[in-house]
Amino acid sequence: MIQDARPMPNPLEHIVIVGGGTAGWMAAAMLAKLIVAKAPKPPRVTLIESDDISTVGVGEATIPAIKKYMALLGLNEADFMKYTQGTFKLGIEFVDWDRLGESYIHGFGKIGQDLGWMRPHQYWLKMRNSGKVSPRFDDYAVNPTACRNNKFAKARGDGRKSPVNDIGYAYHFDAGLMARYLRRIAVPLGVKRVEGTIVDVRLKPDNGHVESVVLKDGQVVSGDFFFDCSGFRSLLVGGALGVAYESWSHWLPCDRALAVPCAGVTPMTPYTRSTARTAGWQWRIPLQHRIGNGHVYSSRFTSDDEAARVLMDNLDGKALADPRPIRFETGKRKKLWEKNVLAVGLSGGFIEPLESTSIHLIQTTVLRLLNLFPDKDFDPATAAEYNAQADSEIEHIRDFVIAHYKMTSRDDSEMWRYCRNMAVPDTLARKLDGFSASGRVFKANDELFSEDSWIQVLMGQGLMPRGYDPIVDNYPEETIVAYLNNISSVVAKSVAAMPTHDQFVAAYCAAESL
Repeated sequence: MIQDARPMPNPLEHIVIVGGGTAGWMAAAMLAKLIVAKAPKPPRVTLIESDDISTVGVGEATIPAIKKYMALLGLNEADFMKYTQGTFKLGIEFVDWDRLGESYIHGFGKIGQDLGWMRPHQYWLKMRNSGKVSPRFDDYAVNPTACRNNKFAKARGDGRKSPVNDIGYAYHFDAGLMARYLRRIAVPLGVKRVEGTIVDVRLKPDNGHVESVVLKDGQVVSGDFFFDCSGFRSLLVGGALGVAYESWSHWLPCDRALAVPCAGVTPMTPYTRSTARTAGWQWRIPLQHRIGNGHVYSSRFTSDDEAARVLMDNLDGKALADPRPIRFETGKRKKLWEKNVLAVGLSGGFIEPLESTSIHLIQTTVLRLLNLFPDKDFDPATAAEYNAQADSEIEHIRDFVIAHYKMTSRDDSEMWRYCRNMAVPDTLARKLDGFSASGRVFKANDELFSEDSWIQVLMGQGLMPRGYDPIVDNYPEETIVAYLNNISSVVAKSVAAMPTHDQFVAAYCAAESL
């Protein structure tokens, strides 16, 4: 007998978020806007954070999916950018990753226009050494070309076939200011902020669920469901509930970072830069009031002192603070959702910020919960489905990041020799084999990174396919040459007409000086 669906008989009454920072306030703002402000009988939401505990503050660079979060919260983009000292991001420049002295750009958005049903790179692979087309694949996509020229514009959205309408962009912003911005949204909508340091976690004796947390001042905060946003400490999921950690350090050997801001310089680039170093890599993130820098490195292959020297010797401006050390182990918790606790952000795992996925994973962790929202009965099947989806997402991202290390021609240091020779996950090996044969990218439908992303990164890292799709030979060479040259010409003309990134930011979202 088919029965009508009924409301959950045992709805959550109190959600407790343990920890602030980017993860905590992103979760709080989303719950406030999408649950508290809309549900007829919404749960209470309490966020506990301590001014005595510093946040890691990584994640100043994002990917285009952040705009979905902005839209769900109804944020005004220009206002957000002004408050967070933000700039625009068209992609990431990778310097010295394949060979010293070479670089490529992983640009957001689309590469050129298809011919038939095939992507432009298939035709370029046939003609790239002919002398009749540009030998640099960046020239066939608007985002990398705009990056090279420090230009920026938004897609017009008028439906015309133009490279400008293929622009995809994200943001750089001050992570600390972002947390404050979201706090200004969440608290008026009903999120209660409690200042305090957690000294104990109490579990229910009958089922092992978290019952409450105890603060240093003796206050006890009980809840039905808990968000663990406590960072690398993983206070609830890893600590109280004992969920094991799966290490990926054999594939991603970097385990430390040093972060330091420096004075800004002009021009203000519309991209993040990642420069490979002897035992890791250095990030550069341009903001309106400063540049964020960091050196991600492996303690197996260099010392902390040497890593600090490399970082400080390669800043574009005067350092504004001492380098701040961060220690980590790449990997993930075996489960993000255990019993009545969800690990959000660093408490659930960490992939180094090479492709700017930290904030995105916070976003999808919370959105996935809203799609699988529990009641107090906590159906195990719901949590199992959640964890399966979360595992699939992060493992696809893991493979994409590993590919940067594996596909290198560098043999000038012990770390790069290790990475070149290491075995990789079977899922990545299959992808690399398929691409190296004929430039085809086989990906699952739920993968974050698009076919265009894989194409740019794999060829940028030096993996040039041995051949190309045989269908390419159905077209005369003169047709292919005209097609490719038309793409590069239209892209170049479109970029030439754009304002500079500095000009766009000054007119659209110039921030006040701090």
